[in-house]
Amino acid sequence: MKKQNKAIILFRMLKLVRPLTGFMLMAIFFGTLGFLTAQFIPVLGGMAILSGLGIGDVPSFSTIVLMLLSFAILRSIFRFAEQRTNHYIAFTLLAIIRDKIFQALRKLCPAKLEGKDKGDLISLITSDVELLEVFYAHTISPICIAIVTETIMCIFIGRYHPLLGLLALLAFVLVGVVLPIAISKRSGNTGDVLRAEAGALSAHMLESIRGIDDTLQYSYGQKRLSEISDKTRELSEKQGVLSKLTGTNMAIANMLILISDIAMLALCTYLYWTGQVDFDGFLIPLLALMSSFGPVTALSALGTTLQNTVASGARVLAIIDEVPETEDITGKEATSFDGAKVENVSFSYTGEDVLKDVSITIPEKRIIGIVGKSGCGKSTLLKLLMRFWKVSEGQISISGKNIDEINTDDLRDMENYMTQETQLFKDTIANNIRIGRLDATDEEVIEACKKASLHDFIMTLPNGYDTEVGELGSTLSGGERQRIGLARAFLHNAPFMLLDEPTSNLDSLNEAVILKSLKNEAKEKTVLLVSHRQSTMRIADETIAMADGRVS
Repeated sequence: MKKQNKAIILFRMLKLVRPLTGFMLMAIFFGTLGFLTAQFIPVLGGMAILSGLGIGDVPSFSTIVLMLLSFAILRSIFRFAEQRTNHYIAFTLLAIIRDKIFQALRKLCPAKLEGKDKGDLISLITSDVELLEVFYAHTISPICIAIVTETIMCIFIGRYHPLLGLLALLAFVLVGVVLPIAISKRSGNTGDVLRAEAGALSAHMLESIRGIDDTLQYSYGQKRLSEISDKTRELSEKQGVLSKLTGTNMAIANMLILISDIAMLALCTYLYWTGQVDFDGFLIPLLALMSSFGPVTALSALGTTLQNTVASGARVLAIIDEVPETEDITGKEATSFDGAKVENVSFSYTGEDVLKDVSITIPEKRIIGIVGKSGCGKSTLLKLLMRFWKVSEGQISISGKNIDEINTDDLRDMENYMTQETQLFKDTIANNIRIGRLDATDEEVIEACKKASLHDFIMTLPNGYDTEVGELGSTLSGGERQRIGLARAFLHNAPFMLLDEPTSNLDSLNEAVILKSLKNEAKEKTVLLVSHRQSTMRIADETIAMADGRVS
């Protein structure tokens, strides 16, 4: 991940608030009033003392008592309004950010996601996004509230003597600005490392859960547990560093507040004894300062709390900013399928040549088979036909048009790609098949299942088509999952079928039924079939052999 400037990250996160500016101003307004009512309660108490002593120009005792009661009630109302508004802003923005992430992931897949840890992506989508709530609910408005509130308090204190106002300003700046900046610099990139290691731990845990059967089979559990313990310990150490910094931050903040209070006491005493202020000028500024550190105390903790937030923001923005391997094509004339052609295509992946000068003609309504050893480029060719990647050299065309000039939606409608591994979701069998065409009727789903030699098996299940398949299809065998994938392909009903090892997990009886269905489909469709099985290749009208990325 490219390292980003923290100030730029914060600025970009701040820009997202623009649609909710009105709500943010409301939060600042209510928050400022909430802190002022709380801060003036001790001040009013001091005024009550002055009123009882008959010193200074203060309201009557009964008026002060009424104001104290009002401020106490208003404080809770304003505080609730501020928190309610801030959290509305935060969770609305989190929903917007998640939407942006999912849109970005959709554009990036599958090419840009193949090398990414899925556990790390889950960590990003969940915990990293959740950490942004700290920024939107507990950072933006508190900073603005602190600036407005403490400015008002400096002016109020400075009315008694300018030096008192300057001392208050110095105290607020030390606690709310200098301290968090110093702690942030001291923490360095700890937050970035912490979020990266949290993502790595999530990826390792997900991998461990998925591979638990093999772990038990080969007594690999102790080593896996040791790896998890090591990663957890490393993560805890980094968290410990931030926790120590947080404790140090709080201790220094409290020390600075105490020193500021003592300095204010000393200055008020000096000004009183030299006759520069009256007794009210001694008491009220002291009480006002001692009650005014709430807003800047919240800011003082930002030096550590923002570390994780900025790191999470950087990870989220990196995904949103990542350039997809291929951009969606829109605005072109609609295209219908009448054959495909691969012309002198070469393709490299991570610096390695996968395909070299491959040329294949795929006529309409024919079954073209491709055979070859693993790693020779067969599956890559299918992905290029789907335009998951761009060819390095040459051209792939459908109906005589370069696929780079065909609307992406049209291309997906024309093509039907079945991978070697069928991805199933924790849902019913019917809904997993209906992914092939969401508006399909029950009868169409059943017909597709019959073509995939799946219907009879489904009818033996207690809940039939409403049977839950479990996470990742864990309750089904490899052959059953593969047949669901085929049923999807038949249901999608695209004119160009790209099938990658569609019968690899099937017994000979089910293979025969499916091959018969494919033969019938080829009367109206074009099939590009990749398989190692000679029995599967018997239905091909033409067989092409590949070796080392070339057509041999």
